[in-house]
Amino acid sequence: MQKFDTLTGIAAPLNILNIDTDMIIPKQFLKTIKRSGLGINLFDEMRYTLGGDEISDFVLNKEPYRNAEILVAGDNFGCGSSREHAPWALLDFGIRCVISTSFADIFYNNCFKNGVLPIVVSADQRDALMADASDTENPELSVDLVSQTIKRPNGVTIDFDIDPFRKTCLLEGLDDIGLTLEKSSAIDSYETDRQANQPWL
Repeated sequence: MQKFDTLTGIAAPLNILNIDTDMIIPKQFLKTIKRSGLGINLFDEMRYTLGGDEISDFVLNKEPYRNAEILVAGDNFGCGSSREHAPWALLDFGIRCVISTSFADIFYNNCFKNGVLPIVVSADQRDALMADASDTENPELSVDLVSQTIKRPNGVTIDFDIDPFRKTCLLEGLDDIGLTLEKSSAIDSYETDRQANQPWL
């Protein structure tokens, strides 16, 4: 998993409440078990017409948001079904950080397991960041995971909280497999001892 420490990039404003996982990546794209290739279908039903043409007024179809790395979203982001494809699609598009006032629990957990940083802020803070992101002349935000701050274009910083264990996993690029592999010596030792002491197993 790619490490996350600091990120300075374009923030896209998506001021919609209750964005669910089917809106993030519709069900017809869940056939794959690959983590790549889903970015083109991120927010598919909002980005494209039934004929496959881009909907010009959707934020990610506009400049400079085609290159967004941060998403500032409405309340309760990631609700709905528990599909890991949702953070996969965000990451494949290029979005590595989502900022909202609240997230669905399963989506929130899946983000950390895939290198996406979900940040919870207050409603007032989200509104200020949404306004920053809506400024097409300078929609850039800087996220520093080490100091747990978001730097706005005007220089003001916003602090955010994060669980220390999850923070460490992102900083070190450790998903569940990576965490397990860190214990490989202990696992090998256990298997060797078990083979010697309980060969019938």
